[in-house]
Amino acid sequence: MKAQVLTQYDDHLKADQWVSLQDVPDPKITKSTDVIVRIGGAGVCRTDLHIIEGVWRPHMDPNGNNLLPLIMGHENAGWVEAIGKEVEGIKVGDPVIVHPKISGGTCLACRRGFDMHGPGKFPGLDCDGGYSEYLCTSERNIVPLPKTLAPKEVAPYADAGLTAYRAVKKATRHLLPGESCVVIGAGGLGHIGIQCLKAMCAADVIVVDISEASLDLAGKVGADKLIKADGNEVEAVLELTGGQGAEAVIDFVGEKGTTLKGLAMTRPMGSYYVVGYGEDIRIPTVDMVITEKNIIGNLVGTWAELTELMALADRGLVDLRTVEYRLSDANQALRDLRDGKIHGRAVLVP
Repeated sequence: MKAQVLTQYDDHLKADQWVSLQDVPDPKITKSTDVIVRIGGAGVCRTDLHIIEGVWRPHMDPNGNNLLPLIMGHENAGWVEAIGKEVEGIKVGDPVIVHPKISGGTCLACRRGFDMHGPGKFPGLDCDGGYSEYLCTSERNIVPLPKTLAPKEVAPYADAGLTAYRAVKKATRHLLPGESCVVIGAGGLGHIGIQCLKAMCAADVIVVDISEASLDLAGKVGADKLIKADGNEVEAVLELTGGQGAEAVIDFVGEKGTTLKGLAMTRPMGSYYVVGYGEDIRIPTVDMVITEKNIIGNLVGTWAELTELMALADRGLVDLRTVEYRLSDANQALRDLRDGKIHGRAVLVP
């Protein structure tokens, strides 16, 4: 099969190309619960850029370059191509979206539904993923798609959408009508998070972004108030919230100073949900004690949450904005993402 392969890291993302289109062996059924998916769409995620620049090396490749070559791509959807002999409930040809973490299902975390915290493989990060024509996964990872949803239109929901949904779901458990939620970053994750917030609670949604195009998108998908990140965004949020800050702040950026600003936008006893990453969170412990603010990390969601998200998409309550690229144009998609040219999510289509 054809696949885009990463063969070396680029710490500063300066190379002309990062992946190369190669012929690689087709994946094979090796376990009775394996499922091979013919890729209909593979999302291009900022995590892929972080993989290229080596951010994940201490976690996924601690011994140097032993992980490379690697086929990236952890946001995948397509059609069932082949199944192991014990697979039930799906058949060849079914359209599906793939939960990104492959786990055994018997550890305590998995039995509680949190597969992403159990041992196992994460295709696209520590083993070959979906920047290819086919992907091998497990029946535990398969979520059937409603007839209304096409694989190439929903692939980024597998991580970007799912991560946004998980953070929003946590926040909406305490957000009440008349309260506020700030969304920092209205790009690929943020525009999904905004729609989930509007579908799941009655809080005012305040969106902060540096890009006018992203703010325009945020307004189109339901944001109540828009703030340009021009250096005065903290003051603008405080003014909108009576000087107290918002009950919840969801930071889809997590770098370039947003963590400090996000915490400053969070009112006492409020919660700051960090989703994006790239810098350290620094706050005096005395400030945390006095204000009783919560800092909550957010990994990808559960299989059940991916099913819930597909239900929202099926009902038209969440609409994913995508830009399609051919698999052969993966480097262009990655460059466009690096350069901030993609508003929504990029998807590779074999």
